Amino acid sequence: MIPRIPTGVMRAGQLAVAIGLLALLWRVAGGPEAARALATSDPRWLAAALAALTLQTVLSALRWKITAAQLGIFLGTATAMREYYLAQIVNQSVPGGVLGDAGRAVRARAHAGLLASGQAVLLERLAGQAGLFMVTALAFAVTLARPGGIDWPAWLIAPVGLFIAGVPAMILGLFLLSQTRGRLGGAIRSFGQAVVRALLARSVIWRQCGLSIGTVLCNLVAFGFCAQAVGHGLSPAAITAFVPLILMAMLVPLTISGWGVREGAAALFFPLAGSTASGGLAASVAFGLMVTLAAMPGAFALVSRRSGGPARAPQDQDRDTRAGGVCIGSAAATAAAFRAQSKTTSEPRE
Repeated sequence: MIPRIPTGVMRAGQLAVAIGLLALLWRVAGGPEAARALATSDPRWLAAALAALTLQTVLSALRWKITAAQLGIFLGTATAMREYYLAQIVNQSVPGGVLGDAGRAVRARAHAGLLASGQAVLLERLAGQAGLFMVTALAFAVTLARPGGIDWPAWLIAPVGLFIAGVPAMILGLFLLSQTRGRLGGAIRSFGQAVVRALLARSVIWRQCGLSIGTVLCNLVAFGFCAQAVGHGLSPAAITAFVPLILMAMLVPLTISGWGVREGAAALFFPLAGSTASGGLAASVAFGLMVTLAAMPGAFALVSRRSGGPARAPQDQDRDTRAGGVCIGSAAATAAAFRAQSKTTSEPRE
């Protein structure tokens, strides 16, 4: 039997990995230059990024509301917004970003049961990932085929192409499995029916597509604004081609809220877009800080639940409080580290 790793040890390990990755990137990706770029960043572009990320949260909450209604769970707009913000602040403290979503599924189970509420949350997240995948696939095909477009290196074309081809292959495999007898086939058929009802029904499909594409564009625009803020702006083609890959790197469950992994991906892809590794590092750190700031209403939602909301188990309250603290603390520590380093480098930015 494999022993269970305590939650505190897991989070400490994730934080250590994030700090280690950021320290490594500081040495190999031009940390002093990135720090200077952050120290002299344009607050107007950062404010624009914050506005785009706030809009992304609003659109995501509306998508969840529509998805849940199709499964018999009826949420008010204010409730959906509050729960989504609360889930965000928790998601940013754990790898993969799922604990907060599990919490909102549990809290919404009263209408139609935990299975339906869990499906609503899962399908809402799935719709967002589907939108990101569609933008990634389209941008890859267009920039690869268009003369004078993005100069994709040979070593990157194969893995990105395999990933894009692998998703439809996986969907086909699931469809074939759904035609088999037994519990697995029945479970896949049941989930497929929920997908059709919640995402593909004639009454909601266009709203689902619009909201999913809208959330993706908000994220891409926000990252582009952060890159512009630190003086390393990207072209629209580079944003649509590379930023989705940078954001997907955040799903790797190694660190807290993708810190370190996202910065590594940005440092890798920015030179391909005509910028520098240090520019990618600075833009990614700025984006991470704006994401954390955009999730701060979740902290107020957490406080309101503790003070005047429905009664909850003390361990659940403590868990959410610790999650919010880790999220805020990790972002604050990152900002403080880069600020401290920027003070030690007095050379002007080129």
